[in-house]
Amino acid sequence: MAAPLDLRFRLSADDVAGLPPSPAEIALAGRSNVGKSSLLNALAGSTTLARTSKTPGRTRLLNCFATPEGATVVDLPGYGYAKVARTERDAWRRRMERYLLERDPLVATLLLIDGEVGPTSLDQQMLDWLRDHQVAYRLVATKHDKVRSSARTRRTRDLAAGCAVAPGEVLWVSAERGTNVGGLRELARRLLTT
Repeated sequence: MAAPLDLRFRLSADDVAGLPPSPAEIALAGRSNVGKSSLLNALAGSTTLARTSKTPGRTRLLNCFATPEGATVVDLPGYGYAKVARTERDAWRRRMERYLLERDPLVATLLLIDGEVGPTSLDQQMLDWLRDHQVAYRLVATKHDKVRSSARTRRTRDLAAGCAVAPGEVLWVSAERGTNVGGLRELARRLLTT
């Protein structure tokens, strides 16, 4: 398995203008409760780098993590269900959209889809938005361990069809079991050194 990324928490920003300079950056995006923080911890080989919660909507700011070389990974607020006022959810959405459109060092967004649930209408809206605005992305299906092995081939095909991509364009991972985390680390490392 590929070595963990050497990531350290840098800062949390309430707007793209508050983020530090970076030679290259990737973002983690997905629905609330899709496992972004768990996956970030898995990338870094840590259990405490990013705070995880069973309550959706805990990530509210742009949380920036940096490598020793200065490349950065940004954990974006989740979209979808969260026990907060609609106005606050709308503010998170605007913050995320501004970030995705204005952040010059951004080389790709890792769009996390819950592999157990499949793409929701919110995921499809996010995909459409990324495509419409020509924001580079890679699809990552989380929670591989929650899908029965006998159903994985069909689930991969259905998930890819729901996202309008080829099955080979979906990278399945499990932060819980470490499934394909090495492949995701290699992908992140390639993106951060481009």
